[in-house]
Amino acid sequence: MPFFYQLLYIKNMNSKTDLRRRAKELRKNLPISEISDKLADLIRRSTNYISAKNVMLFYPTKYEIDLRKLLKDYKNFYLPRVNGKDLEVCPYKIGDKLEKSEFHIFEPISKAVDKNILDLVIVPALMVDDKGYRLGYGGGFYDRFLKDFKVKTISALPIELRTQNLPHEDFDISIDEIFSV
Repeated sequence: MPFFYQLLYIKNMNSKTDLRRRAKELRKNLPISEISDKLADLIRRSTNYISAKNVMLFYPTKYEIDLRKLLKDYKNFYLPRVNGKDLEVCPYKIGDKLEKSEFHIFEPISKAVDKNILDLVIVPALMVDDKGYRLGYGGGFYDRFLKDFKVKTISALPIELRTQNLPHEDFDISIDEIFSV
């Protein structure tokens, strides 16, 4: 089924669980490496990214956008680590040791720092709508992390996973800047 029709199908779904499942299926058929490179280049031109000194990004899972190319830039980078129901901010440089978490995500073993050091958070998303609301993986980690935290946020994803409206709750945090190719 062409992506246009798949996207129409997604727009008509209302269950977050169904949307997550469908978005994951769609990603498997996309040239993620090529899309990731283009998105990293777009992010590098963003005013929010250019002005940031301390940036948190995420370590990609299979079929997820891979922005590790950004780690070569002259900035201080951080990766999230799950601690209970919260995210911790851990410094990260290329080559630092990572461990696989219970969620099968690679996380840093470095000591956590205060999140207020961050100028920018690059937030993973399965889908994002035109208002900046994202569909994450369902744990609420980033919504809790970003609640009452004034930091600029970016999400980057394939254009096929952008939509007009997503179901969202009062506690969902919208993203400041969205990049799609």
